[in-house]
Amino acid sequence: MSRRKTRTRPRTSAPAPAVTAESPCPCGLDAAYGSCCGRFHSGTGGTAPTPELLMRSRYTAFVVQDPAYLLRTWAPETRPGTLDLDPGMRWTGLEIEATTEGTAFHQQGTVTFTARYVHGGEPGSLHEHSRFARHDGAWVYVDGDFPEA
Repeated sequence: MSRRKTRTRPRTSAPAPAVTAESPCPCGLDAAYGSCCGRFHSGTGGTAPTPELLMRSRYTAFVVQDPAYLLRTWAPETRPGTLDLDPGMRWTGLEIEATTEGTAFHQQGTVTFTARYVHGGEPGSLHEHSRFARHDGAWVYVDGDFPEA
């Protein structure tokens, strides 16, 4: 029998499966990534027509590690200069809990959501009430706060 000490390895997240145009969209809608959020990421589908769809596409941008899209859809007055995404963060699900305004007749809207993730082998969630506004005709993320659970 060996007297070798066993070391516990830090728990790590399994890498997220690659998202392809034919994959189910990570945003949770019943559509393929390419015809759902992927069209907004690539620019072939125009811009998201509602704050909810923008929120879904931004969540999916975190899943597929697309910081350029996140910066492009962030209001200029609150947008950071750069955005470094954590490659160890694996986003696992999105639940839209509430929306207000955000139709073709509105200039502002909100989306309250919970996004689930695994980081360092530990599950977690992010609960946010996000504010959106129109900028040059397109919906952009302005900011958000974190309501008590």
